[in-house]
Amino acid sequence: MAKKNKTIIGIFTEALGLYFSNFKQFFKYLSFPVLGQIFGLALIFSITYIYTQNLPKLIEKYPNIDNMNSLILLSVLVTLPGLLIFTKAFWEYLVAYGAINSMTENMVKSGRVYDFDAHKELITRRTPSFIGVWLFAGIISMLAICPFFTLICGVLGVYFVLIFQIFTFEEDKNPLGCFKRSFDLIKGNFGKTFLLIVCVGGLTYFVIPQIAEKILEMIGGMRFIAEIINPILSNLPVIDLSQYGGIVITSREISAIVASSLIAQIFICYTLPIRSIAWTLWYKELSNNVYSLNVQDKKKNSKSSKKRPSEKLMEKTHKKYGKKKIDKNILKRAMEKDEE
Repeated sequence: MAKKNKTIIGIFTEALGLYFSNFKQFFKYLSFPVLGQIFGLALIFSITYIYTQNLPKLIEKYPNIDNMNSLILLSVLVTLPGLLIFTKAFWEYLVAYGAINSMTENMVKSGRVYDFDAHKELITRRTPSFIGVWLFAGIISMLAICPFFTLICGVLGVYFVLIFQIFTFEEDKNPLGCFKRSFDLIKGNFGKTFLLIVCVGGLTYFVIPQIAEKILEMIGGMRFIAEIINPILSNLPVIDLSQYGGIVITSREISAIVASSLIAQIFICYTLPIRSIAWTLWYKELSNNVYSLNVQDKKKNSKSSKKRPSEKLMEKTHKKYGKKKIDKNILKRAMEKDEE
């Protein structure tokens, strides 16, 4: 019996089911990659703020550091701990793009996710190629910022949406091969792929972050976060746009915007598994369809190339008698075998 193809809505709901049924494990796995980035940045800005506030006293106490080289060296040293934490967390988050794809295969079979280290090792052992995939993806993203290339890169983004799934499951592919393979799989399925992007992207990039922000606003959480950020931003110069309509943007307004962006980013990062699971399911669906078509083509070619009994008998006779004249009885027997 032929396997029934999954619909886009079916893949979307299955991805949600696998994510929420393993939410505790995913939350634990992503906590350092997500919160580590936030903590690292907070540490950088906090220490920098304290450093700049106390720099005049340091110079007064230690006059020898009052030169450009010493000040630059001190700036690097005070920000180094936060930078190391941020870099480590950011790398772990990038690795999760591939590791969760590998986890999905086990989840579909067993319904649960486990052995995170093994899935991570599957990606990290091919670090140079993985960085290459991210490099090409980053170039396309940067080009998309330019209005002239936005539409073109948007279309390419649909065709290249499976690059991390291909990197995970097809180890023979180099970075460029991942992009080519993704293009070949999506070709002929652009509309369905775009629909899945709308469903998954709309939920994880807009709906969930907006709901989280509204809930935090209701309980005063957004104001609390903005108040924590404000002392650091208050040292920045006020953006005066009075000449363009009397608008003055204060540090508190900037703090509110930063708080909103921060909360949105946290929930976008924590919902990464939904996106990875959905694209893995879609990759499996498309690759299985392509495999089925190839198998059917091979069967057709094999069937068409299968020789009739009379042809086999003629070959044996030709080998036996060479260029000698073939007996008419041999041909007659061969035709009778075909009819049977």
